[in-house]
Amino acid sequence: MDSFELIDLSHTVEAGMITYKGLPAPVITDHLSREESRKHYAPGTEFNIARIEMVATTGTYLDSPFHRYEDGKDLSQLDLRSLANLDAVVVSCGEEERAIDKHRFENLQVEGKAVLVHTGWDRHWRTEEYWSGRHPFLTHDAAVALAERGALLVGIDSYNIDDIADGSRPVHSVLLAQNIPVVEHLRGLRDLPASGFKFFAVPVKVRQFGTFPVRAFGLVPKR
Repeated sequence: MDSFELIDLSHTVEAGMITYKGLPAPVITDHLSREESRKHYAPGTEFNIARIEMVATTGTYLDSPFHRYEDGKDLSQLDLRSLANLDAVVVSCGEEERAIDKHRFENLQVEGKAVLVHTGWDRHWRTEEYWSGRHPFLTHDAAVALAERGALLVGIDSYNIDDIADGSRPVHSVLLAQNIPVVEHLRGLRDLPASGFKFFAVPVKVRQFGTFPVRAFGLVPKR
């Protein structure tokens, strides 16, 4: 019997799904359909080879430094130890707390950990409210505090870790400059404990790519 449970923290990617308003939805088609594949294999044997066309910022995804900085590490250069089996903590804020500042993290041990910000905004997923621009976000001073105190990764269950009204994207800029990956559009953080679990968010290893969807999950000991 397993001594742990796996908590899925990712949205499902499907054809036509909008993640970020103004960016195209994924298009999922067959490259080789099951029917067509029967021509190439023994009787009774068939395969499907699918193809997907999508922007990198689709579903639940991770940003590497290259997403923000031309000379930053791309997905292929990220150390797996910054993405997988991370000690993690959850900071529960609530969606009514829009600008989440450094005071939220003052009494939290974040060094060497993934910091996951639970706002509950994921309940609006794929609705007009999700894209309204009223989402919770971190402030510049919160990002500076997390970077200075040694956070390894920062994630949020919101539309953007930044206030989209600020074109300088200060949180992305601060965290990615310090090689701290960012995970956006998480879901289900309410199902995690405040601490004492592991976090995983590993993207495909693509050169010259800054962002890619992940199957994010928490590994939580059973009590």
